[in-house]
Amino acid sequence: MATKAPSGPRSIALVGPFSSGKTTLLENLLFVAGAIPRKGSVKEGNMVGDASAEARARQMSVEISAVTFEHMDETFTVLDCPGSLEFIQEAMVALVGVDAAVVVVEPEIDRVIALAPIFKFLERHGVPMMLFINKMDRAEVGVPELLGALQEQSERPLVLRQVPIREGESISGYIDLVHERAYQYKSGEASALIQIPEAMAEGEVQARTELLEALADFDDDLLEQLLEDVIPPNEEVYAALHKDFSEGLLVPVLLGTAEQENGVRRLLKALRHDVPEAAETAARVGLGDDGDAVVQILKTYNLPSSGKVSLARVWRGSLADGVSLAGQRIGSINSMSGQTLTKIPKAEAGQIVALGRMEGVKTGQLLSTAGEMEAPEALVVPVLEPVYAFAITAENRADEVKLSDALHKLLEEDSSLSTVQDQESHQHLLRGQGEMHLRVALDRLRNRFSLPLVTERPKIPYKETVRRPVERVQGRHKKQSGGHGQFGDVYIDVKPLPRGSGFEFKDSIAGGVVPKQYIPAVEAGARGYCKKGPLGFPVVDVSVNLVFGSFHAVDSSEMAFQTAGRIAMSEALPKCHPILLEPISNVTVYVPNTFTPQVQRLLSGRRAQILGLEAREGWNGWDQVTALLPQSELADMIIELRSLSRGVGTYDYRFEHLQELSGKLADDVVAAAAE
Repeated sequence: MATKAPSGPRSIALVGPFSSGKTTLLENLLFVAGAIPRKGSVKEGNMVGDASAEARARQMSVEISAVTFEHMDETFTVLDCPGSLEFIQEAMVALVGVDAAVVVVEPEIDRVIALAPIFKFLERHGVPMMLFINKMDRAEVGVPELLGALQEQSERPLVLRQVPIREGESISGYIDLVHERAYQYKSGEASALIQIPEAMAEGEVQARTELLEALADFDDDLLEQLLEDVIPPNEEVYAALHKDFSEGLLVPVLLGTAEQENGVRRLLKALRHDVPEAAETAARVGLGDDGDAVVQILKTYNLPSSGKVSLARVWRGSLADGVSLAGQRIGSINSMSGQTLTKIPKAEAGQIVALGRMEGVKTGQLLSTAGEMEAPEALVVPVLEPVYAFAITAENRADEVKLSDALHKLLEEDSSLSTVQDQESHQHLLRGQGEMHLRVALDRLRNRFSLPLVTERPKIPYKETVRRPVERVQGRHKKQSGGHGQFGDVYIDVKPLPRGSGFEFKDSIAGGVVPKQYIPAVEAGARGYCKKGPLGFPVVDVSVNLVFGSFHAVDSSEMAFQTAGRIAMSEALPKCHPILLEPISNVTVYVPNTFTPQVQRLLSGRRAQILGLEAREGWNGWDQVTALLPQSELADMIIELRSLSRGVGTYDYRFEHLQELSGKLADDVVAAAAE
């Protein structure tokens, strides 16, 4: 193959399940490329990726880590993405902004299912991807068997670029199936070219034939050669593989052990030769290469030393200091290496850079020198709905003032976090994708903003209603304290309404026994009482009818009749057999079908009414289980669901209705509210 001409800047995302070794792979890519003088380690907490205190404390990625480096006169930016499903929003935002993705996997069949959400997103957005099977030194399963399991999760065909050379229990090298050459791993240096082991010759021919047949599915000329038993030239095979990968038609599979640098140089070569250039990627996502400069904000950081930093993909044109994007002047242009910024004079199409002091821009925005643009569908990332929440308060009450600003910055960095002030419980809720997700958010608030918070479980919005009607219950307010007194006297009927009706007030006053101007005050008093009924919760689905009363020409007032209305309700509702209502959610749980029986048991154990079970559309080997579930049981279910489904189970939910709750469960709720 001819010497490759230098290409423009390109970007790659490293994605894969938690603990697959993405950050270790990045460290070794940087070392092999000469971008760092020595390798760090996860245990020592000194790697370029995972530079934040929160990541190092957990020895795992919790946000996008961007690293730009030079290799053989070419510029690459690698985005190291978190692997936990709780941080998948970060990965999704990164993936729409790169030229290709490297999906890092371990050679363990029972962990393959964790790739499904990643594969689906990449396929839906048309991002080219290659697989790197890491930790091959620990493989306990053959490559064909592993590839079969991986293929079940991918709509695109997976094609082996390499087959491992085994010596006893260890892997000593690999055979390149395109060029039909064998290499032996060398510690700390490039692999050495060797003869294809005689014992592997037949297997190599079969594996290469399978590669050619996969390529022929997308190339009529290649198919014709195979049908005529003509062996295509290596250059033609490589060209077909490069084209099919760039167009997202198939997925090349490489292998190695990143920690030992095995396969890392070959991967780096594949990135250099195969990753599409900026113009190809811009065309893929629906952006041409002519016109104003266009960038997309992929990530927002609020760094202690640098303030707000916007990680941006330059889709078109070039940027220089002082240029404005959608009216926002760029403060500085920087390349990133973890959390270290290096100022650069300009950025061109294909680069991912950190823009300083862009206070008015948000993650996901597509900006041009002419203004804000509507992002094409390929660049739109849906914001995940929260599945877990903490109620939060500042540990120090004096910090309440700065909490709002700190939360604003936190949500700038991570759009899958949200906050809401619950109007019923008066709790401030921090919501996200799981307990670890929220714990990381709390650590950021403590570490970056010196803002420790106290957390508690969110209160469930129980309601109460009445089961039977009562008639002509009096509420009388009479008070004399010198001067004008206070007098209001009312009689009300109370009856239950159908579920979902809310609160109804009407009057049947005749003869002016309660003057018209005081009737709204009676309603206000009744409504006010319903904010907290006899069981301690808001009262719903009741009808109150003002039927009789009396007044005093001097002492009656709106306030007196409002108080009388409250007294009447406090007398009437305990006689109406009040009953507790709990909120019920309609929940759809998504899990690999291997775990469906456990999920059904989980739901049943949480008082669910299972409504249905069906295959999840478009997801091979996945089910969706629909159920009605009390909200109190839903509050922490995500923890148990993820535990039993190897971290990949999730759910959607919506409020369905209020349902009566009685017996010991209701007694416990009422007792807890009374405390």
